[in-house]
Amino acid sequence: MSDNLSENKCEACSIDAQALTEQEISEFLPQIPSWIVHEEEGINRLICSFAFPNYEHSVNFTKLVAKLAEEEDHHPEIVLEWGNVTVSWWSHKIKGLHRNDFICASKTDDLFKNL
Repeated sequence: MSDNLSENKCEACSIDAQALTEQEISEFLPQIPSWIVHEEEGINRLICSFAFPNYEHSVNFTKLVAKLAEEEDHHPEIVLEWGNVTVSWWSHKIKGLHRNDFICASKTDDLFKNL
């Protein structure tokens, strides 16, 4: 497994998988500095908003994130607005954060950087 998150592939996450500890989260966060951990309904999520000059660019980025989600078989919440896309990654089965979420967040950053 690579130290560079975006070079990894999501692994199947079972309901008995362990959510990351606060220590593990704090070790991964520096690799995705634009993202924050936000607790909603008792569940930690990784959230980042991406700005765009218009709606069409926002839609195109949303499509890229959706394609990534299908490739990784890990699906985020995506909020599409004029000039803005907010992406939230978390692992539904374990109701928290898994390494997969950090991998996908890093790959989401790569999509944005390569536009």
